[in-house]
Amino acid sequence: MGIVLNKPLDGMSFDDLLKQLDLDPLPPARRIRLMQGGPVEGGRGFVLHTADWETEGSLRVNPDIALTASLEILKAIAGGGGPSAGFLALGYAGWGPGQLEDEIQRNSWLSVPADTALLFESAPEGMWREALARLHVDPAALSGTVGRA
Repeated sequence: MGIVLNKPLDGMSFDDLLKQLDLDPLPPARRIRLMQGGPVEGGRGFVLHTADWETEGSLRVNPDIALTASLEILKAIAGGGGPSAGFLALGYAGWGPGQLEDEIQRNSWLSVPADTALLFESAPEGMWREALARLHVDPAALSGTVGRA
């Protein structure tokens, strides 16, 4: 399971989401970005956030980042509390058994360590460029041909 990090959700705001979920307060004291988390279960939400706030159901991704999929976090954020930074992803990406491992082994993925600056301070449309820059990779130098040296 994975979450797409850089595709803003068009046509819905945090206020709209709270109304659909019958959550108060309206208008909220705070708002977070809504993102398209992936093509699977588009009605299911996941908040990727800083680990300075957690609840029993939160999953620690690394020491600084957590993932929470409960209404409790949305209530906290709308009320002015919750984590210092985060976004809500609707849906997720999924792979069959062994599929992701196979893709990684074939060098189909480039990965960088996750950090709060990249995830929560970068503009979504430029996030992939910033991630590649951390690997010292020029996007113009990428090829569609995969191989090993």
